[in-house]
Amino acid sequence: MNGIDAARVRTRHFAQAKAEGRRISALTSYDALTATIFDEAGIDLLLVGDSAANVVYGRETTLSMTVDEMAVMATAVAAAAQRALVCVDLPFGSYEVSEEQAVATAVRFMQETGVAAVKLEGGVERAGAIRRIVDAGVPVIGHIGFTPQSEHALGGAVIQGRGAGREKLRADALAVQEAGAFAVVLEMVPAEIAAEITAELDVVTIGIGAGDGTDGQILVWQDAFGLNRGRTARFVRQYADLGEQLLDAAKNYAADVADGSFPDEAESYEDTAR
Repeated sequence: MNGIDAARVRTRHFAQAKAEGRRISALTSYDALTATIFDEAGIDLLLVGDSAANVVYGRETTLSMTVDEMAVMATAVAAAAQRALVCVDLPFGSYEVSEEQAVATAVRFMQETGVAAVKLEGGVERAGAIRRIVDAGVPVIGHIGFTPQSEHALGGAVIQGRGAGREKLRADALAVQEAGAFAVVLEMVPAEIAAEITAELDVVTIGIGAGDGTDGQILVWQDAFGLNRGRTARFVRQYADLGEQLLDAAKNYAADVADGSFPDEAESYEDTAR
């Protein structure tokens, strides 16, 4: 059995999928065109991630993303997706100051963009914020393990949950669940501990660099489909090489313009009124 069996994916379907042993597919999306394609493909969860800082805006980290920037992309994705559940990241600085700030940001996204859920990074330390957001009627996905917004505090893109870090990771997962999140992302953690946490939790786990023992998987779409032509992480499987295809197509277009073969007669208009 594969994927969530629903004409329109809702939060309740995540728990149902876990109970039935169905694996959940998730991809990032930042615009209406990719959202339409991924939705048609049957992807269960579309995440409007703050990873847009890297793959859309070309920035080094995710820290500079703003609520306004995220809201524009979230609105486009939510409008295009007819089946998938659309979730948006709360960007850095929009929820850490206080629980009240976290609720206000989450409520704004729900009111303005049409998404069905929000995601925020952190475990035990963010349990209060998660609980308050959920109490406000906003579904939440947690995110533990390597949390990109804490890249500098963690000392870089370092694998989490090794050695003594196993118990912290487990405590974070339980805290997120107890706070009311309906799913939790596990990023860059050993496969063994990710599988153990998945078995212990009632809520869905979605892995990225967490092995095959989680309830679902998520990748940044530009990594998975080869549009990101730079170095990618070990956990990325490339399903297409769109970067090379796009490069070849752009070269062919430039050549056709240069030699005058584009546009031809079929691609031009006639004055039919004469």
